[in-house]
Amino acid sequence: MTDAVSTGPAAGKDDDGPRVIEQRGLYFDELEEGVIYAHRPGRTETETDNVLNTTLTMNTQALHLDAAWSAGQPFGRRLVNSMFTLATMVGQSVTQLTQGTIIAQLGLTDVSFPHPLFHGDTLYTETAITGKRLSASRPGQGIVTMEHTGHNQDGTVVARATRSCLMWTR
Repeated sequence: MTDAVSTGPAAGKDDDGPRVIEQRGLYFDELEEGVIYAHRPGRTETETDNVLNTTLTMNTQALHLDAAWSAGQPFGRRLVNSMFTLATMVGQSVTQLTQGTIIAQLGLTDVSFPHPLFHGDTLYTETAITGKRLSASRPGQGIVTMEHTGHNQDGTVVARATRSCLMWTR
């Protein structure tokens, strides 16, 4: 990640004061196609995470909430809500890629969940930049296409999504 000198309140220090580095994502120009960005640390998904997210979003699916019922289903236990998995996967990429450099998320496509995530599993995410183009109508901005892949602690892929973002150029 490239350092950015802060323009916030601490930036007003005189020349003898410390230099302030503000954490940020990468600008359009800094993102490289074909590079895999590994987002760390991973996030261990807990029962509390799953139940809270599921109830906050009014998803009453028994596969996420009812341990006794889920025990009789094909996976034999509750599954982590796939929308929580997706949100966490995208969220894990923010500090490294889009913090302060994104203008808007334009869309998500090709979302899939090839294997469930369970309570106690740790989600790790990598992002590949698969496309970039400058905006024809918005000077100083560009569109980036990213492919997020989430896997558990054993390396099993649990989620994939393609995401398009409008990003600032440097």
